[in-house]
Amino acid sequence: MKLPFYIKVSALLLFLLYGFSFCKDGGKEDNGDNGSDPEIPVKGDVTLYVTTNNRTFDFKKIAVDFSKRDNMSPTTLKLEPKTRYQTMDGFGAAVTGSTAFNLKQMTQENRTRFLKETFSHTEGMGQSYIRIPIGCSDFSLSEYTCCDTPGIENFALTSEETEYVIPILKEILAVNPDVKIMGSPWTCPRWMKVDNLTDLKPFNSWTSGQLNPAYYDDYAEYFVKWIQAFEAKGIKIHSVTPQNEPLNRGNSASLYMTWQEQRDFVKNALGPKITEAGLKTKIYIFDHNYNYDSNKPENADQGQYPLKIYEDEEAARFITGAAYHNYGGNKDELLTIQQARPDKELLFTETSIGTWNDGRNLEVRLIDDMREVALGTVNNWCKGVIVWNLMLDTNRGPNRDGGCQTCYGAVDIDPSNYANITRNSHYYIMGHLSSVVKPGAVRIGTSGFSDAGFYHSAFENSDNTYAVVLLNSNPTSKKITLDDGSNHFAYEVPAKSVVSYRWKK
Repeated sequence: MKLPFYIKVSALLLFLLYGFSFCKDGGKEDNGDNGSDPEIPVKGDVTLYVTTNNRTFDFKKIAVDFSKRDNMSPTTLKLEPKTRYQTMDGFGAAVTGSTAFNLKQMTQENRTRFLKETFSHTEGMGQSYIRIPIGCSDFSLSEYTCCDTPGIENFALTSEETEYVIPILKEILAVNPDVKIMGSPWTCPRWMKVDNLTDLKPFNSWTSGQLNPAYYDDYAEYFVKWIQAFEAKGIKIHSVTPQNEPLNRGNSASLYMTWQEQRDFVKNALGPKITEAGLKTKIYIFDHNYNYDSNKPENADQGQYPLKIYEDEEAARFITGAAYHNYGGNKDELLTIQQARPDKELLFTETSIGTWNDGRNLEVRLIDDMREVALGTVNNWCKGVIVWNLMLDTNRGPNRDGGCQTCYGAVDIDPSNYANITRNSHYYIMGHLSSVVKPGAVRIGTSGFSDAGFYHSAFENSDNTYAVVLLNSNPTSKKITLDDGSNHFAYEVPAKSVVSYRWKK
């Protein structure tokens, strides 16, 4: 049947209005073949990014104008810029060996498009903090360190760094030169390990063991050589942690390190070696769970691990702050640590989604992860937030035996073509922060609107803009007015959505 001309025109207009969004097909997948969907131009006083948990809005960029009327709205969130909290470092994900491998399998065109979408301040989300393993992790292509032959003089980068991680980091830095990079080891070289600190018997295993105090200097030199090797490739290392999950013996690559050991290693070796080398790399201690894995008997005295290290002034002078994961305990621990030592910084450095928490179900995960991981950590003084793997394949890999077999990436890519991408909750929550909250922003106070089910953070960027990230976890929409004291505007916040706002003062 031949359709009337006006019906054809109406259909075309509807397609143009509603068909274009951040990702194809409602935002779930991007086949990478035809380029990014064109973005409808938006002009207005305030830029917004909107994502609903059903992807009706899929990181949709829109704009609204300031109101010219007096603000009489009872649902007004007022910014209080004189109330100031932490200065933000950035937001992002881990670029593990597995992530780098998957990215390298993409065509150059598709990879560049994805990296711009993720890291560019002008063409994408502007993610700005990356965590990489020092040596192998449970998401690397093999088990290795950068000094597997005994003797620190044998240090050398491996093919995993030179063929995958470093080339990908260079491409990311070409998109956003200001991205910060953190390094964390999963294990020291096996020849530095002992079974325990009493017998000091060699422990030739990737999993568990402890660092032999006789090798503190060598291991600190290992960090220095690793930082220098990356910097020789044009990649500055902003920060390190002495050990990923120091109270977890069970990871596929791991090293048990009590607070007493980490204190002595930082104080007597790592801190002095980094300083003597003239490096500006920051040290964040702990890098593990809110509850200090206190359910394990051997960790009974490990509670508030960072505070115990800070008590040693010699150690504390080398330490910028502490890093946390959320695989056990409650985010309120962050506030406890901050209140005890407000002179030390906090970072959130790892969280995962996977089969155990319905990780690919955005209807659930967008709300929970935004509340607990993104806004929850920032509102408890974290200067940066980093999730686990940026990209895994849809088979949850590549991974290794003994590591996480059930983890999803912030995005997952189809290994049959290395083109189709599924964007998961962790990608959205980092994007909603990084798109409007730039490094150097200061978290500021708010007053007024505070209905149940709404969560938010407000910021003042260094470029004379304000930013707000707001979560509506309720099943109904609500019009919220934002007021900075000079300008105000309103937007109907959709049900079960995240909205990020940015506007000039």
